[in-house]
Amino acid sequence: MSETNFYYSKTTNLFYPHAWLVDYESAGTLPDDIVPVSDPVVAEYSCFVKEGKQRTAGADGLPTWGDIPPQPKEELIAFAEQKRAALRLSADSEVSWRQGAVDEGIATEEETAALAAWKKYRVLLMRIDTSKAPGIEWPTPPVSPAN
Repeated sequence: MSETNFYYSKTTNLFYPHAWLVDYESAGTLPDDIVPVSDPVVAEYSCFVKEGKQRTAGADGLPTWGDIPPQPKEELIAFAEQKRAALRLSADSEVSWRQGAVDEGIATEEETAALAAWKKYRVLLMRIDTSKAPGIEWPTPPVSPAN
């Protein structure tokens, strides 16, 4: 006779170790719908995630692989706006110190050329239409020699 080491709940989509059931019960967090599952089932659905899939509860109340739903357009746009803001912050930093060197008349030729490249990059970033996410072609930042 084999001992059940784990239980699965379709409502929480989680595995519960047999050794901790009393603790979950005491805390009032043990779902009513747990069913025993074999160790191979736990291994299959908790160790290796299939590409493009996520663990979901099947109609039989046991874990199965389901397709990962596409991200909502609003989330994709928000992510693109966050990415653009982070890239802009980096570009602003690169422009700032080089602009200071130019303003003080102490910039090298390389710094002056890099300043122009970083300014162009920053403009290209700001022209990005984030509503086209995820199909955005991001500009490549200039390659700068070590400071």
